[in-house]
Amino acid sequence: MDFCEYLDGLKTDVHSVIPMVAGRLTRVVGLTLEAVGCRAAVGSLCRVESVTGSLDAEVIGFAGDKLYLMPSEQMTGVIPGARVIPLGEVTQIPLGPHLLGRVIDGIGTPLDGLGEIITPSGLSYIPKRLNPLARRKITEYLDVGVKAINGIITVGKGQRMGLFAGSGVGKSVLLGMMTRGSVADVTVVGLIGERGREVKEFIEDILGPEGRARSVVIAAPADASPLMRLKGCETALTVAEYFRDQGKDVLLLMDSLTRYAQAQREIALAIGEPPATKGYPPSVFAKLPALVERAGNGGGSQGSITAFFTVLTEGDDLQDPIADSARAILDGHIVLNRALADGGHYPAIDIRKSISRVMPMITSEEHIMMARTMRQCCDLYEQNKDLITIGAYQQGADPRLDTAIAIKPYLDGFLQQKMKEVVPFEQCMTHLQQLAKRYIELSKGRR
Repeated sequence: MDFCEYLDGLKTDVHSVIPMVAGRLTRVVGLTLEAVGCRAAVGSLCRVESVTGSLDAEVIGFAGDKLYLMPSEQMTGVIPGARVIPLGEVTQIPLGPHLLGRVIDGIGTPLDGLGEIITPSGLSYIPKRLNPLARRKITEYLDVGVKAINGIITVGKGQRMGLFAGSGVGKSVLLGMMTRGSVADVTVVGLIGERGREVKEFIEDILGPEGRARSVVIAAPADASPLMRLKGCETALTVAEYFRDQGKDVLLLMDSLTRYAQAQREIALAIGEPPATKGYPPSVFAKLPALVERAGNGGGSQGSITAFFTVLTEGDDLQDPIADSARAILDGHIVLNRALADGGHYPAIDIRKSISRVMPMITSEEHIMMARTMRQCCDLYEQNKDLITIGAYQQGADPRLDTAIAIKPYLDGFLQQKMKEVVPFEQCMTHLQQLAKRYIELSKGRR
């Protein structure tokens, strides 16, 4: 029995236990509807009648004989005592090769005006957990076409990386650079809780016709309901899992994980869950690892999901609760520095604070030593930057610092890259070796 057959059987069992009896609406609190007189499972759909037609809502909780519902669209025309009809089904996402090149919302409805998506199968939001011992080890690097990442923070195929930055530092642009430069069979892009205008810009300007042909875009912008934003992230993972199970290597770009946490916070607070850390209820910190763990390498004939999750650090605070929690469950993190962005250094990757935890397993000792040396030079320069800027440091006082000062312009040249420039991994390694040779020459000249 496969997973879809299991779900069909599960739904049949639920229907036989829970009678489909209509109830009525008793109260509207914020974005939450309260209904009595009907029984429905958490996660199932109900139809609420209104003066403007009908409204689909999902059961998100209950208390006694009350059901808490949240609509997936704008709530209009709802009146006291409106009929609530349990549909006895969960949302199904259309899955199949026809999804490539399409743009859908959080529940699988097309947004691109290209007609209905006809696929042979659908899958609910219930994730299929992989046995951790069945997953393949990460043994290959993934070429993302960005020098700073390929050279200093090498990413493995099947790795889960976080992209940490404040607002307006270049997260979306860097995601676009990796989309164009990556070598992957399928790209799944989740644009969750971001500005609506960025959706079209990302599709047309960053993906382009060639990139879009092998991509699936799931969009739930900032004006979408919390439920739609939550489902948008889960739909992106479900689509990525489908293609991984077909043996494809998938690149998943999720912008952003913070909006997913904020959507869950809104839903949890609406049904009465108490806030914990900085207003986030405990369910948020339970859902984050459940979502992230769905990515990664599969087992057997399955492919891989290499995932990049952007994390919005409020006030550039890397100790923000969501950033701190995400950093602990991801396989590495790339930190974007606002000071670098303000100085015109793009992409604004701070190599001192960024790390790839699987890099030692997928690269050579020579590569690791070169990357470590460049990181040390950058760190030594930044520690003494104030002294160097005001002229308080005298050349010759520290040979290592002299070398770091001399190599800094060449290192900056290596780390910077134009938005539409793609640098393959082998070419990047050639540049890094040239930079390492220059470092050795400068070091010998100052002994």
